[in-house]
Amino acid sequence: MFTFNYGSGATALSVWLVWILVFVLLFALNEFTRRSTVGGFVCFIVLPIVLSVLWFTVLSDTTYTDWFHLAKVYSATAGCIGFWCIRNLHGTNKKTGKEWRLANNRIALCFPPLILAINILEAVARDIEIGLQYSKGGILTDGSMYVLGGPWNFMNAAAGILNIITITGWVGICIRKKTKTDKSQDMLWPDMMWFWIIAYDLWNFAYTYNCLPGHAWYCGFALLLAPTVCAFTLGKGAWLQHRAHTLALWCMFAQTVPAFIDKGRFAVSSTYNRGALFIWSFAALAVNIAVAIFMIYRARKTKRHPYKQELYVDMKKFQEVKVLADPSTVN
Repeated sequence: MFTFNYGSGATALSVWLVWILVFVLLFALNEFTRRSTVGGFVCFIVLPIVLSVLWFTVLSDTTYTDWFHLAKVYSATAGCIGFWCIRNLHGTNKKTGKEWRLANNRIALCFPPLILAINILEAVARDIEIGLQYSKGGILTDGSMYVLGGPWNFMNAAAGILNIITITGWVGICIRKKTKTDKSQDMLWPDMMWFWIIAYDLWNFAYTYNCLPGHAWYCGFALLLAPTVCAFTLGKGAWLQHRAHTLALWCMFAQTVPAFIDKGRFAVSSTYNRGALFIWSFAALAVNIAVAIFMIYRARKTKRHPYKQELYVDMKKFQEVKVLADPSTVN
């Protein structure tokens, strides 16, 4: 599936150690930005402004300025800013004297599924674009890497659309209550179950392997694993927030230092094996079909509307997350 840059002096051990370093740093930075209100503000509001100036001035000759890379970095950052606001904005109504929180606003709660769907659609569009324009293989127009289009692109695009369709229960988004060990006030999404997350990870890995083959080792492997591990351990129930944080941080790094993953000693390339390309996209499609079937089954069984109500309320993992919520933010 992958080939290491042995010609530059890299070894399998050194590349794995760098992968581990990337994973650990993403995990640690996510912990910092989710636990520190000021840290989140600096990383997702101040830092992108500073870097944007650099990207379009002194770094304009080396950074990515095509529509896809810019859309990715700014949509991920927009998600982080929106989630930061949902988690932290609150106050007192001067007329009524009642306290308010953005997390209790149903309109505001439409933002997380919307930005998630937009992010997935960007990748779906890219998969279709690669499948149509590079069916015989070729270098991307930005000159960054070689891609090989094929039926796998269209299978994975279908998997991405199903992944959007199976986004359920955002009306139940709430905020984690503060405890002695965790004062993060994470944005919890109890209805975003573990099987949907795995379906997303499979789809997204297949997408990176199809459309960003030269980056898939890091952004399709380490970058996907970091938020998932956090969501299943320290930051239960807040996978989308973790995903947005790690994605935005990685995109900002990749925009600023593209040589690390494109030309550096530890760059990792795809083997462009058609069998591997087909298998990953097929697996992504199969798993997302299974999740869609299960969603329909649950909706019929429970008589609950997946887009107007929480769907998986009687499942153990749902209840494990719901009990972490601040009661004042439960709608």
